Amino acid sequence: MMSSENRSDFSASCSRITEEARAKINLALHVTGQRPDGYHLLDMLVTFADHGDRLDFMRSPADEFSLSGRFGETLADDGGTNLVLKARDLLREAIGPLAFPVHIHLEKNLPVASGIGGGSADAAATLRGLMRLWGLSLPQEALAALALKLGADVPMCLESRPLIARGIGEKIEPVPDLPAFAMVLANPLKGVSTPEVFRRLATKNNPGLSLSPSRLQAADWLAAIAAARNDLEPSARELVPEITAITALLQAHGALLTRMSGSGATCFGIFATMTDAEDAAAALHGARPDWYFQATETVSRGA
Repeated sequence: MMSSENRSDFSASCSRITEEARAKINLALHVTGQRPDGYHLLDMLVTFADHGDRLDFMRSPADEFSLSGRFGETLADDGGTNLVLKARDLLREAIGPLAFPVHIHLEKNLPVASGIGGGSADAAATLRGLMRLWGLSLPQEALAALALKLGADVPMCLESRPLIARGIGEKIEPVPDLPAFAMVLANPLKGVSTPEVFRRLATKNNPGLSLSPSRLQAADWLAAIAAARNDLEPSARELVPEITAITALLQAHGALLTRMSGSGATCFGIFATMTDAEDAAAALHGARPDWYFQATETVSRGA
């Protein structure tokens, strides 16, 4: 059963489990090759925002799924195909009969299909939340394989901490020394086709990341990120010119560095302080209330 409701209507219960689904931010994304099966090889420096979707899980007589949040309506007519339900069903299949029916409520605060891993973060939070609710777990290798089956970004989102990911995203290396950044997420709320972005890539064999995280001091990270790239950004800008406009707005409001995340259209601006980020987000929302702006801070030190 699917419904759209306010989160406050979700019954309080001592058996309710809550999981945060943090936005995934690609600080850098280098396209380094393409496999024979068509998957692109990537080097990515990834962090996670202290902002995202939120999921609640509670025992129920029958499986239920409900939605709220600014972008909940986008998924309301999804027909049960979203990644939350896929994650529930795959995990139940792996765990077996002890996986009792559950009511899942998704507070959808992140734009859909916007390059910040919203659906993948929701799927990862579903895996974490249901294992807690069901009081069960899977061996690490089995869980990683299940996560990858849901999508290349889901293993990263299971971690939800700073990392470097390579391959198609499955080769993960924690980066515990990556500092927190004050940030504004910005999206013109215009869709961009990920397959089309990749199709338009001029070259698919670009240099990989050359970071040495253990040698970087906190003050060096901004310059190191600025020296990296998002190889998908030029293609996305061709498809969605608003990406160029929104990064210019971030720069005009004091961002120290701007870049697109993932395949877009979400961009981020890194600011000197959270106060600067909050002031910029408020001003930008006032100027373009039809677009999405969110001040946030990224996690750090393996959080």
